[in-house]
Amino acid sequence: MTASAPAPERILQRVDWTIVRRLDGLLQGDYRSLFRGNGVDFADLREYEYGDDVRHIDWNVTARMDTPYIREFVEDREITAWFLLDLSPSVDFGTVESERQKRSVLVEFVTTLARVLTRHGNRVGAIFYGGGVERTIPARGGRVQVLRLINDLVSHPRRDSAPFTDLAPLFEAGQHWIRGRSLVIAVSDFIAVPGWERPLEGLTRKHEVIAVRLFDRRETELPDVGPILLDDAETGEQLVVDTQDATFRRRFGEAAERREADLAASFRRAGVDTVSLATHDDVLAAIVRMAARRRRVRH
Repeated sequence: MTASAPAPERILQRVDWTIVRRLDGLLQGDYRSLFRGNGVDFADLREYEYGDDVRHIDWNVTARMDTPYIREFVEDREITAWFLLDLSPSVDFGTVESERQKRSVLVEFVTTLARVLTRHGNRVGAIFYGGGVERTIPARGGRVQVLRLINDLVSHPRRDSAPFTDLAPLFEAGQHWIRGRSLVIAVSDFIAVPGWERPLEGLTRKHEVIAVRLFDRRETELPDVGPILLDDAETGEQLVVDTQDATFRRRFGEAAERREADLAASFRRAGVDTVSLATHDDVLAAIVRMAARRRRVRH
C-alpha cells in the first residue's frame, strides 16, 4: 500500500487487504448468501426430497413418472445494486469509546460491498442524502466506479446541524431513479421523523431491499460517569445531564428500547431485510453475520 496514493485509493487498498480477501476465504466464493440475482433460469429436474419447496413441483412430469419431481433453478447472478446513503448530521455521531463515527463505518461498509459486487461483474450506484437528496451516482461497474463512490463519500460536506432528518425523500428518489429490478441497500441510523416507512415499503414492491441500521451503543445506554454534556447531532442543541441519576438512566434505556421496538416493527411492515452495524463492530464480522442470516432465511 503506497502512502502517496490518493485517499480513495488508500481506502480501497486497505479494504481489499483487511476485509475483502478475508471475506473471500470465509464465504468461499458463496456470495449467493449475500445477494440474489435479478432472475432465475431453469436448470434440471430431480425427484422430490423431504423439505423441498412444493411450489417447484413439476406436476406434468410427476404424473408421467408416478413420483414427485421438482424443478431446479439457477440464479442469474448479474446484479445492479444501489446504495441509498444517509449522510445527515446524526451519522457523524461517535463516542470516544467507539473511536469511530457512524459515517466512518458507513464508508467502510459501502466500500466493501461495492468492491465485492464490482469484482464479480456487477454494477453499483448511489444516492446521497444530507439535508435533502444531494447527489446521484449512476450505476456502473469496475474499480473506477468504486473509487468514484469512495471519493464522493469522503469529500461530501458535513453539516454542523440541520432540521430533523426526513428520509422519505431519499427513498422516493430511489423509486424515481432506480429503473430495472435491483438490489437496494439503505444505510442510515434511521434517526428521522416519521413518514419514511411508506416510500421504503414502495421500494420493496420492485426491488430486493436491505436496511443497514447504523448505531453507537451510547445511543441506547448511558454509563454512570456523572454530569455530561450531550449534543443533539441534528439540531446542535446541548444539554447537561447527570448520569449518576439512576432514574434518568432507566428512563433513557426504556425510551431507547421503545425506539428499537418501533424501528423493528417498521422494518417488518415494510418487508425489508435488516442488518445492524455498530460503531464498535468489525465490518468483516458484520458482513459474515449478514450472510449467515440471509442463508438461514432462504432455507
